[in-house]
Amino acid sequence: MQPHESPYRWHGERYPSTDPAGVYDALADLDNPCYLTVTPQGIGAVSGGTITAGGDGLPLLAAVEALPPRRLGSAAFCAAHGIQLPYMAGAMAGGIASADLVIALAKEGFLGSFGAAGLLPRHIEQALARFAAEIPGLPYAVNLIHSPSEERLEREAVELFLRHGVRCVEASAYMGLTPHVVRYRVAGLRRGPNGQVIADNRLIAKISRSETAERFMRPAPAAMVAALREQGLITAEQAELAHLVPLAADITVEADSGGHTDRRPLPALLPPILRLRDTVQREHRYPEPIRVGAAGGLGTPVAVSAAFAMGAAYVVTGSVNQACLESGASPASRAMLAEADIADCEMAPAADMFEMGVDLQVLKKGTLFPMRARRLYQLYQTYEGLEALPADERAKLEKQVFRRPLDEVWQECIQYFERRDPEQLARAAGSPKRRMALVFRWYLGMASRWAATGDPERVMDYQIWCGPAMGSFNDWVTGSYLKNPSNRRVADVAHHLMRGAAFHTRLARLRTSGVHLPASAAHYRPVPLDESVPGLSAGAR
Repeated sequence: MQPHESPYRWHGERYPSTDPAGVYDALADLDNPCYLTVTPQGIGAVSGGTITAGGDGLPLLAAVEALPPRRLGSAAFCAAHGIQLPYMAGAMAGGIASADLVIALAKEGFLGSFGAAGLLPRHIEQALARFAAEIPGLPYAVNLIHSPSEERLEREAVELFLRHGVRCVEASAYMGLTPHVVRYRVAGLRRGPNGQVIADNRLIAKISRSETAERFMRPAPAAMVAALREQGLITAEQAELAHLVPLAADITVEADSGGHTDRRPLPALLPPILRLRDTVQREHRYPEPIRVGAAGGLGTPVAVSAAFAMGAAYVVTGSVNQACLESGASPASRAMLAEADIADCEMAPAADMFEMGVDLQVLKKGTLFPMRARRLYQLYQTYEGLEALPADERAKLEKQVFRRPLDEVWQECIQYFERRDPEQLARAAGSPKRRMALVFRWYLGMASRWAATGDPERVMDYQIWCGPAMGSFNDWVTGSYLKNPSNRRVADVAHHLMRGAAFHTRLARLRTSGVHLPASAAHYRPVPLDESVPGLSAGAR
């Protein structure tokens, strides 16, 4: 179907292109309007020019305005976090979202979240020191993960963030609020010169359930605030201001993602959270409205464009960044991720919430980890302790999974938790089942370490957090320079996802005008950023 000719005429110095390559170039020139006209050679596309009502010139069929990537999403999100584009690289635990990754993104005007979850305080401090030295004044976030079985780690992380002046924290895996996440937010509240509330500590809450989203959208619970005040952890003024702001000004709706996930489809999950935000906003009338972003399944420009079309203020990527050179993943893990297809993911027990039966999504291609981890959880459910395991099951575990006697593993657990969290050992002292859980969690934790370090002896035990977006990304970049893992730089991926999203947004608007373009002109193709790309300029790419 072709649109009806309008009474308008196009005039310009460049003649419209009718071949697919020229049509693509016109659409990809995002800084200029794109016009479709009727030429003697057929329908053509051109960027730039002028439009007149009648007169000479080529008949105009359709037009789309300039759409640089910075016009997608929420300008308020960019202003609040001091970034150029409404794009964030979410945290991946254990330093997979590394300091290198965060620094590389900050230098290009993006927000990256350091994967602090699971790291010892001294390692987190080393990253914070690098941020202060290498990107002073530039944006970054640090992850705070809910640790129901290791509450001390969450408390110490918040104390570390406050001591070092970390101004943005990404809170993840929360099922309910804790005093520690509330303390971080409220401890940054103060009155401005005009009496307005200023929140120096910005909280981005990653959620996948409406009830959790609502807890973060509303002010901090009064009882928690009062308890923090009594303990001297916040001031009287901060306690007073706490009821005037949401606990989190930014809510990331996490759909089918790698790691902790409920695997909900984004089109089903995002609209109810947006409606919930509107309800809470009408009730509380926050001066700064809550922003809602989207995460999970975002591995292609089309997916990112769709997220913005559904109303996302910003987008958050994860799995695709793990495959980039700056991530904390080993070269072996990155190579495995680069070969992943959409169906190459599976759910497996999570180390940090093992006893609760919480799962996370991992790569299954090339590793036996999902199957072995599920077997450990089945044994945990069935038996009351290691001593109760049948002899053949225990022998199989020691030979195939742990590759060492379970008694040796328990001794290593003792040494580990004496340094990290002695409370764990106290809780396990009179509980054989608890000791079993800690031993099984040893395998789950080590599986992540083996993947991160690229241990060649434990490839079949690699635990690599991954969602289907990785397979979608790999399919999209086939035939481009990003197909090779050695070319995948996190800022390149961010720029191309955002530019591609703007490209496909313009394409969608042309389709609503009845324009159908050749397939070869209707797919955004990533090329190296140092090559000639229409409309690409440093700082606004």
